[in-house]
Amino acid sequence: MHRYRNTANRVTSQRQSHAKRTSSATWVKCLANMFASQGLDAPRLLCAAGIDVASLENPEARVEVDTISRLWELAVAWSGNPTLGMERELPARYVDFDTVGYVMMASQTLKAGLTNLARYYAVISDAITLEFEPQGEHCWLVLGLIGNNRPLPRQRLEYSLLTVASLCQWITRREVRAVAVEFPEPEPEDTEPYLRAFGCPVRFGQPAIRLMLTQADLDMPLLSCNPLLFDMHQRVVEARLLRLSSPSTARRVTGEIVRRLHLGEPRREDIARSLAMADRTLQRRLHEEHTSFQQLLDDARRDLARKYLAEQRYTLGQVADLLGFADQSNFFRANRRWFGVSPGQYRARLLVAEPMAVTD
Repeated sequence: MHRYRNTANRVTSQRQSHAKRTSSATWVKCLANMFASQGLDAPRLLCAAGIDVASLENPEARVEVDTISRLWELAVAWSGNPTLGMERELPARYVDFDTVGYVMMASQTLKAGLTNLARYYAVISDAITLEFEPQGEHCWLVLGLIGNNRPLPRQRLEYSLLTVASLCQWITRREVRAVAVEFPEPEPEDTEPYLRAFGCPVRFGQPAIRLMLTQADLDMPLLSCNPLLFDMHQRVVEARLLRLSSPSTARRVTGEIVRRLHLGEPRREDIARSLAMADRTLQRRLHEEHTSFQQLLDDARRDLARKYLAEQRYTLGQVADLLGFADQSNFFRANRRWFGVSPGQYRARLLVAEPMAVTD
């Protein structure tokens, strides 16, 4: 099955420092404004979640992904609203895709714009993945979040998908309706807010977080397409990505590992060649960063294993293939080393995991 994989946002730091995944302060500031529009005390909410309000004024600042989950947990608890954020107009008012949005608008088609969103999502958050899964005359847009330790509030996942749906209308300047929307969480008591927000059938208890668009909508030309502006905004976005990842060789190596994993276990020599450096130079630089190629490969596989095992659409055999294992037995041994149980047992734990308690 053909799939566009977002590699820029699947970056894992070196093991020693193990920098956590983050989202931009701009995104979190907009999220706080959305909560305020729903009657919440945003400054108090941010403080309770451990977020410095003043830091959100710095567009270069970042907030840890688990801290944002904590922010959502508190917002839902304090509001008493289990469908917080599930209103169609909220993303249009309170979401800022930063410079990535301008790259999308200058793209040729909606599909090209979304492809660029997947490619540059790390500017917004390096814990989000976006994949395309064609299905006949339609295509699923599949969202994933990786690298987190705290359970993800369902409201956060639902709002993230709604922002993508809203973004489609923003860059096309037309009505773009999803054909269907699916969530892995159990069906809530009241599904009406979801139906109003997405304007299409919404199914729960499904394998993934995703929405389906028609191929005709994806092929829609963008009125704002501008090659000159596209090149200019793309240079700005890529410079932002470079600042986020530089100077870590480990991050660059991990990105290449993830890009190649579904083709089989990558060779260190090939990775070095793709980064325009000698194999010996690569080994030396990784040593200076207190890690190794084999450690980065293992870390990348572990992080992605968490993501794939949380998505029931993948069989265990498919997960092994996506992680580049030559056979399932090697995958099973690695899984026991990472998580202490077999892949099937770990998947079962993920499916029955209870949300963490929220305290004021």
